[in-house]
Parts: sequence; structure tokens; C-alpha cells
Amino acid sequence: QVRLVESGGGLVQTGGSLRLSCAASGIIFPFYTMGWYRQAPGQQRELVATITRSGVTNYADSVKGRFTISRDDAKSTVYLQMNSLKPEDTAVYFCKADREFSLRIAVYWGQGTQVIVSS
Repeated sequence: QVRLVESGGGLVQTGGSLRLSCAASGIIFPFYTMGWYRQAPGQQRELVATITRSGVTNYADSVKGRFTISRDDAKSTVYLQMNSLKPEDTAVYFCKADREFSLRIAVYWGQGTQVIVSS
């Protein structure tokens, strides 16, 4: 059974920092591209950052220079360091794991962790 469990969300003031973690189980973690997505109330889920199995990262323009995604394959965990937080960063943050096989793409999502940035 695949599980992605996010943690580290909470309430923080504008300009503050949070570090999200996503612990994976049931997958061969090093083979997966990992990502963080977020969904604010009434809005579609959007990409925040991704990191490939080789460590190549990609960020949404809105978080470049403020957020950093990283992974620890030994711990099957992906992190999102969020600095200089803004009220518009308020959302539920979801962890995603995906891997392309020859005939299918495996995609798994976590349940999400709430981040609230107060002004």
C-alpha cells in the first residue's frame, strides 16, 4: 500500500518560514519524481515545485527564490523549505509522487497539510 504523509504545516506570520515534509512508503522512492502542489479555497490545484530522481528541480514563478525543494532518498522523504511567506501562499499543500513505466504512469498523492500565512 502506497502512502504519502505530509507534515509541517501550520499558522505563520507574513515573512516567516515553514518546512514541509512528505514521507513515502510502499514505493521505490529513488525512482520517483516528487512534487509539491497547493490548492487555495475556490482555486485549482497548482504546481509549487518538483524534483526528479536525479535532483533536477522546477519551481512555479510565484515561489522562485523563496521556496526550496529537496529529497532524502535514504529516508524516502521530500521536503519543501518555505521562506518569506506571503498571505497568498495560504493553501493546502499536497505531496505527489510519479513514475513513468513502459505502459503506464503511476501517480500517488498525499492527503495534504494546511498552511496559513497571516498578514
